[in-house]
Amino acid sequence: MRVDPCFFCGRPAWPSKGITFMRNDGKSFRFCRSKCSKNFKMKRNPRKLKWTKAYRKNAGKEMVVDSTLQFAARRNVPVRYNRELVAKTLKAMERISEIRARRERVFYKKRMAGKRARELASARKLVADNEHLLPRLRGSEKRRLAELAAEQRVDVAELEQQELETLRGSKKTNRAFGGEVRRLRVRTDGGVEEISERVAGTVDEGGFEDDDDEDGMDTD
Repeated sequence: MRVDPCFFCGRPAWPSKGITFMRNDGKSFRFCRSKCSKNFKMKRNPRKLKWTKAYRKNAGKEMVVDSTLQFAARRNVPVRYNRELVAKTLKAMERISEIRARRERVFYKKRMAGKRARELASARKLVADNEHLLPRLRGSEKRRLAELAAEQRVDVAELEQQELETLRGSKKTNRAFGGEVRRLRVRTDGGVEEISERVAGTVDEGGFEDDDDEDGMDTD
């Protein structure tokens, strides 16, 4: 069973799957899906599309030079059937696929080496350029942290860093709608609960004015 690669993206085009385009001069083009066929008919260059094998090879994201890739070359050489030869060929195919997978993993590790350091460097540069947008501590907060550090014998810079992290990581509470007012009520068991009350005479989201009367009419 021959599995031809897709003419556009390079993926395997399995038998009885995909689309085959026959040109007037007799040349056939095998496509794995309609997406590749449509892009081919629109005369797009596969080397400029990031989801094709040609682009990844030109960008250095896949192996191009390797001895295991030579076995995938198409060879139209007729060979007389031999059962032992077929068994050896199948074993060799499995072994070659294992070797290729291992080499691809090594190639990927070498290609991605240092990516984390580059991401951290770019993140630090972004923070340094936009430092004026970050929240800052007030003078009273700095004095309070200095006094606390003197009492606990801790570095002031560490306390300021922790305070800034809490400020940046704190989530904003939801705002009340229109004429709602949120209050804290102390329960009899000592707990505290948050309640939302509606202020009389305010305009709600629907555009109607609320009065003290439940029917919405003046009581005068």
